[in-house]
Amino acid sequence: MDRSDRGPGVELRQLRCLVAIIDEGGFTDAAAVLGVSQAAVSRTLASLEQALGVRLLRRTSRVVAPTATGLRVAAHARRVLGEVDALVQDAASGHTRLRIGYAWSALGRHTLAFQRQWAVRRPGTELRLVRLNSASAGLAEGACDLAVVRRPLEDRRFDAAIVGLERRLCALAADDPLARRRSVRLADLGVRTLLVDRRTGTTTAELWPPDARPATEETHDVDDWLTVIATGRSVGMTAEATADQYPRPGVVYRPVRDAEPVAVRLVWWRDDPHPAAQAVIELLTTLYRTQ
Repeated sequence: MDRSDRGPGVELRQLRCLVAIIDEGGFTDAAAVLGVSQAAVSRTLASLEQALGVRLLRRTSRVVAPTATGLRVAAHARRVLGEVDALVQDAASGHTRLRIGYAWSALGRHTLAFQRQWAVRRPGTELRLVRLNSASAGLAEGACDLAVVRRPLEDRRFDAAIVGLERRLCALAADDPLARRRSVRLADLGVRTLLVDRRTGTTTAELWPPDARPATEETHDVDDWLTVIATGRSVGMTAEATADQYPRPGVVYRPVRDAEPVAVRLVWWRDDPHPAAQAVIELLTTLYRTQ
């Protein structure tokens, strides 16, 4: 495939040149801002017009003004240049900012302590918690640098460390007969309809023996999950962090005493771990162990 098949080869320097000419009102001042000669500005503008096949500026002996097309191209150029500048800034600040993704619940009752202790221990690294309901809690999507997940990821691109364990709880409508109990068993729930999130949830029907598995319905959002459970049509099973993060009128949480606990994992890119990953592991492990 030759160059003509790929479309015009527009370069960032050409867009910067066009914007500078319009902003500064002429080639001379644009050259001073860009730190190049006036002849270089003229050549760069001409190459952009040739690449696009349109006239972008009207030139007279007294004034340089954008054409209607030039104004539209300049508007696009400003957006492109702004995004590129943001990209560069984001890459450069990667070690001074830490984004931790999560799907349904962050770190439950440890969330606030983690944020406060991180600010004291690592004041030079800004911490942000990012909620994204995906299997990798935003890691695969590029929305975060590390992710908290409560189910193993099979993707070999990621490494993980278990930082703690959480009890498994059942979520019930407040007027459900089981809500009167202090705890429940798996067998109590086998005849109910279990509301699950197959992408990010910690529980499936496979938690029960093959001959005693509940019927399931699917949801994709914690608010929808809670809304349906509050009606009494379904029950839910979740890690205890959900109860800490999402108390809801009309819904009660009860421990499932014969269900295995949920492992809380911190996950990161295997070939590009964030420099603060080990510090996060150490702090979270301490919080889960001592609080």
